[in-house]
Amino acid sequence: MGAPGVATASAMREPVGVAYRDRLPQLSGERPFLTDGGLETSLIFHEGLDLPSFAAFPLAGDDAGRDALVRYFEPFLAIPREEGVGFVLDTPTWRASPDWGAELGYSREALAEANRACVALAERIAASADGGPIVISGVVGPRGDGYVPGELMSAAEAERYHAEQIGTFADTAIDMICGITMTYADEAVGIVRAAASAGIPVVISFTVETDGRLPSEQALGEAIEQVDAETDGEATYFMINCAHPTHFAGALEAGGRWLSRIGGIRANASAKSHAELDEADVLDDGDPVELGAQYASFRSLLPEIRVLGGCCGTDQRHVAEISQAWEVG
Repeated sequence: MGAPGVATASAMREPVGVAYRDRLPQLSGERPFLTDGGLETSLIFHEGLDLPSFAAFPLAGDDAGRDALVRYFEPFLAIPREEGVGFVLDTPTWRASPDWGAELGYSREALAEANRACVALAERIAASADGGPIVISGVVGPRGDGYVPGELMSAAEAERYHAEQIGTFADTAIDMICGITMTYADEAVGIVRAAASAGIPVVISFTVETDGRLPSEQALGEAIEQVDAETDGEATYFMINCAHPTHFAGALEAGGRWLSRIGGIRANASAKSHAELDEADVLDDGDPVELGAQYASFRSLLPEIRVLGGCCGTDQRHVAEISQAWEVG
């Protein structure tokens, strides 16, 4: 059940076997929905918060943390309200999976409660927002680092691992699952299978290196095709995040039928590599106007775009420029 007075998709969730994934509001209409920017980088560099292991989910556990998250989302929600479009509201649960929870001292029970608290906060934020429909997206992050594959899992192992967090989400108000910063295809396959088993629409967002290939060195198009082939095309759409447009422009320009499966972009503000960003002590927020123009240059290549937002280093300025440039591009 969604927040009172807000058009969400969770109330329309259907059993597995029904075209539940086609009921998401962002799939209808001509204008893309918007989403937020670089949550963790904004909280660290703009709010001065300490986020051990880059985890934002603990903030939902106390008043001060919840207030910080509300402050973060407020300016983003003002943009779609002014422009008359919808918004995909991500839960701050990128690190709220079993291994990361254990690293931060959470028991399995406490971690499940933390995930539920993040969804409850998203409901609260959605309920206070005016304007178009809001889709609550339960964020699932990689088991390992978001920049490097690390120890690779099989698709079956990934399904078992991520099923715990996805199972917790299944009993909440989330409208969809989004696997963010996926670094290799097998983990993405596992997430798609786990979400499909729970009857929840799922989106997969891959990150790429400066050469446009996944950190696993697989080509972006090949990764998308592999996930589709091994899940019967169960993912609602795919996204690209945590990479600068100059990093993946070449892959898009090379073409392929897989381009029609790209439904969202959440690029970094900085053109630096992941390794350089890892070592950075100062936030590189790039040029919002230039970033918007780079997004707009992809319009003809990506006719199925459903969601536009940002990732590391971006804030409401970037999302506003991206939205405006896309409209006139």
